[in-house]
Amino acid sequence: MAALVVILAIGTGLASGYRINLTPSEPLGLWRIIPLHRPVAIDDLVFICPPATAEMLEARVRGYLRSGSCPGGVAPLIKTVIAVAGQHVEIGASVSVDGRVVSSSSLARRDGKGRPLTPFPSGIVPPGYVFLHSSFPGSYDSRYFGPVPISGILGLAQEVFTYVP
Repeated sequence: MAALVVILAIGTGLASGYRINLTPSEPLGLWRIIPLHRPVAIDDLVFICPPATAEMLEARVRGYLRSGSCPGGVAPLIKTVIAVAGQHVEIGASVSVDGRVVSSSSLARRDGKGRPLTPFPSGIVPPGYVFLHSSFPGSYDSRYFGPVPISGILGLAQEVFTYVP
């Protein structure tokens, strides 16, 4: 009976847009997906399903992405939008958008296990795409996988009960 109650509670939470974040890219804990009824904007913190690309498959194999309900069997990401269509993103030692350096955007040459990381080439964010970032130093974000389609955005990310370890 207790197991049934737990299963029903989890199902209800997921159907209501609640998610548990277990990654350090944003505070750990309970979050809610808020529907986005306007165009995505700079500084929006969003839940997004990454596209099922070769880069995401490699990220899954390397353990950067958790299992979940998005295409490719991965969990949604929580990231901040730092560039939208038409903006120029320059990737060097850190990231600049339209000539402005993004804070906490230095690039890692290797992951936590010593494997090489390849930065995404600089360029213009194409129509229908956004460039994502997390200030967490070990974050796997658009610095490495590039712009992602806005069609993958599930909604805004709202903290409900979170903590920073």
